[in-house]
Amino acid sequence: MNKNIFSQIYNDYTQQIEAGTLKPGVKLPSENELTEHYSTSRETVRKALHLLSQNGYIHKMRGKGSFVLDMNRMEFPVSGLVSFKELSQRLGRTARTLVYEVSLIPCPQHIARQLQVQEKEPVWKVVRAREIEDEKVILDKDYFLASVIPSLTQDIASESIYEYLEGELALKIAYAKKEISVEQVTAEDKLLLDLKRDTHVVVVRNYVHLEDTTLFEYTESRHRLDKFQFVEFARRMPNEE
Repeated sequence: MNKNIFSQIYNDYTQQIEAGTLKPGVKLPSENELTEHYSTSRETVRKALHLLSQNGYIHKMRGKGSFVLDMNRMEFPVSGLVSFKELSQRLGRTARTLVYEVSLIPCPQHIARQLQVQEKEPVWKVVRAREIEDEKVILDKDYFLASVIPSLTQDIASESIYEYLEGELALKIAYAKKEISVEQVTAEDKLLLDLKRDTHVVVVRNYVHLEDTTLFEYTESRHRLDKFQFVEFARRMPNEE
């Protein structure tokens, strides 16, 4: 029961902050007030506030309370593992996915190096453009181990692959290493993205692991420069004497 209330508190406040109902600088109700409002324990309230703080929604000031932070929702999260479907919902903008390819292929040599597998091991190759407000601004090229994901379809790729992996296959996606660089556009970028006069794109390479540490996905996401800023919310931890 407490877990459900914990989620309710967290979701209530993330939704209000993201929707702009709670403006930056607004003070949240006190722990005692939240405890009474949600008919729960103070420990449950503290856990929900701690998660809001860790994810950059609020700032907790000792002796003063919790205050809403400024959240710019055209930002692209660096540290989180967020699907495009989840991101587009947060942005609150018209978005869709265009699927160009879903195929089972022998792993090419350069991808085998990234996935740390033998060349020609079966992998799923998925190529998709992400469209926001009628402009194709992200090109995703994904490679998944077929030994982990036995089946993929175009319908799944057009919705949310992560939703399928976690919901239907019950896979536990745990963490990823990300590499970010600015690179010259390719012929493929020009063909599949609405680049206008851009000569460079931001490239994010993701190496995604399951809970058992299996590296099962390598993704190259190519972003239009003018549409995203890549952010990381950092919190300075107090020194321990």
